[in-house]
Amino acid sequence: MSTAVVALAGNPNTGKTSLFNALTGSRQKVGNWPGVTVERKEGRLALREGDVTLVDLPGVYSLGASSVDEQIAADFLRNERPGAVVTVVDATNLERSLYLATQLRESGVPVVVALNMWDLAEKKGISVDIARLEALLGVDVVPTVATNGTGLDELRGKIASRLASARPEAARPGAARREEKPLALPYGDEVERSLAAIAKALPGGMTDNERRLLAIRTAEGDSGAVSGLPGAEAILALAASENARIEKALEYDLQTAVILKRWDFISGIVGQALRRDPATSSGTTWDERLDRIVTNRFLGLPLFLLVAWGVFQSVFAIGDAVADHLDGLLGSFGEAAAAQLAAWGAGATLTSLVRDGVIAGVGSVLVFAPHIFLFFFFLSILEDCGYMARGAFVMDRLLRALGLHGKSFIPMLLGFGCNVPSIMATRILERPRDRMITLLVLPFMSCAARLPVFLLFSGTFFGERAGTVVFSLYILGIAVAVLTAKVLGSTVFAGEPSQFVMELPAYRLPKLSATLRAAGERAMLFVRKAGTFIFGAVIGVWLLASLPFGVEYGSAESLVGRLGALLAPIFAPAGFGFRQAGVALFFGFLAKEVVLGTFGTLLGTGEEGLAAALPALFTPLSAYAFLVMTLLYVPCVAVVAAFKRETNSWKWTIFLVAYTTLVGYALAVAVYQGGRLFGLS
Repeated sequence: MSTAVVALAGNPNTGKTSLFNALTGSRQKVGNWPGVTVERKEGRLALREGDVTLVDLPGVYSLGASSVDEQIAADFLRNERPGAVVTVVDATNLERSLYLATQLRESGVPVVVALNMWDLAEKKGISVDIARLEALLGVDVVPTVATNGTGLDELRGKIASRLASARPEAARPGAARREEKPLALPYGDEVERSLAAIAKALPGGMTDNERRLLAIRTAEGDSGAVSGLPGAEAILALAASENARIEKALEYDLQTAVILKRWDFISGIVGQALRRDPATSSGTTWDERLDRIVTNRFLGLPLFLLVAWGVFQSVFAIGDAVADHLDGLLGSFGEAAAAQLAAWGAGATLTSLVRDGVIAGVGSVLVFAPHIFLFFFFLSILEDCGYMARGAFVMDRLLRALGLHGKSFIPMLLGFGCNVPSIMATRILERPRDRMITLLVLPFMSCAARLPVFLLFSGTFFGERAGTVVFSLYILGIAVAVLTAKVLGSTVFAGEPSQFVMELPAYRLPKLSATLRAAGERAMLFVRKAGTFIFGAVIGVWLLASLPFGVEYGSAESLVGRLGALLAPIFAPAGFGFRQAGVALFFGFLAKEVVLGTFGTLLGTGEEGLAAALPALFTPLSAYAFLVMTLLYVPCVAVVAAFKRETNSWKWTIFLVAYTTLVGYALAVAVYQGGRLFGLS
């Protein structure tokens, strides 16, 4: 069983990710699905008979292949043929969740249903007849609560049983292999006639079950189901002909006919297996009362902004105290390292490399690890408790008014962590228009890499107002994004955005261990980045500041000084026309954290020293203009590369680089020159 593969499938907001984490623990790895930049997670699932591979499929509502996520899930099930599929069903919303489960049963793959969020269902007065549900669907059903581990041992046992029955080599000696019988739904005479015609047109070498499944997939509009088969064009033409015939006979198309019959079947299951306690389920629930406040058309947006502002204030209030101690330790370490090197007889060049390049450069970034941890800690709490979904709902009204798809808020939200996965997340958008607009505005979402720059400059120049200043930058990024979307949506990509339907998950108390793990993983990613990529970048900056040999470190005669001299006049109208700022922005293209690393390397100091040195270079006004430039100008090289992969267009990639840089520069100049007009400095 060591090579067996089990797939984990389910709708969004069913607790699928929590269940995956609970089943695999820390034994996970993340990559991309072949051919697409969509995250693929897999882990080791421990069973009594041995470990198996658990693959977490993208969260989808169906296998209709109308989006990239649905296509990935459908292709995986069709091509990889996992030994079993665990489909996660929301016990509080059984009817909606069973649509995907029904499709899986039709495919003939061994299925185990994890009836998740069982505790919430009980609180809402919902009871499910497990035995009846198992009989109607022909599957094993296990009530689970992923957040506290309820039912997981039983779930592992059912998975092992399904694998053993489907694999003759894993069964008991001499035992017959149990074949998985697909669910055969009666679609009615007219639809069955069309399915039979499509199945008959398929090439030989298939079982009757395989033919029927491909016929259903084709009828549902999944052209990829038969792509690559001999005579694929003729099959699709036949499907189109049958669709026209069905539409004439039933007054709706073939796909709709299949969907309606499937929903009829599901409604029958729910009617027989589900019961509601009138005393518990009647009346207004706590969730509904709270939603009346947080999703209110007048209060929702101000409340969302207030929560975001509170997060940034908390990050500063707690993070600064920890960062001060960490910076002191790094400073002492740098001096101790320099003294030790001197005692060993090391030359000035090596000492400068270690103290000014490595420790000062990397340390100026690393000191903000506590802030990064806190930011993602609070963000994880908001996501786990269900509030971020309400934020998406509130923002939908604003985004649609500006011509942007409401679903675009999901990638935009991810962009606050990192723009790379947010660009990948645009694959959830079905229409090319909506996806392209979203791709072009995502780089304006302030990623976590920019946060250390914001924290240092805001804390140095704005004191107690630092949290508000950082908050204003995030709001500015969103404003530029939505205005850009408005312009693009009414010009280059004119047209109405498609409809946005979203489901609000139930409110839950976040699990502290899961929240700490999520925040810790992001902080460790930041630390690893500081120890590798940023380390290499600051070494490069130090080398340029030291060459040619014999010149004063970081002087105008050094290579970095000459580069800075070329850039300084360009940024002078924005208030930071000196070589260190230009060089920092130049190397910031590699990664935005390198901006601080460059300053630290050039000035030979860590975070505390930078806070003391920067007022000699910047005024509060020019510092804010610099932050505006850092926020908006060209995203890092990883984001540009991801954008190129997703669009497969050099034209739009060059446009992205040029447009973001131009917008950043123009607004930085506007802030500085406008501030001067009002007497600010």
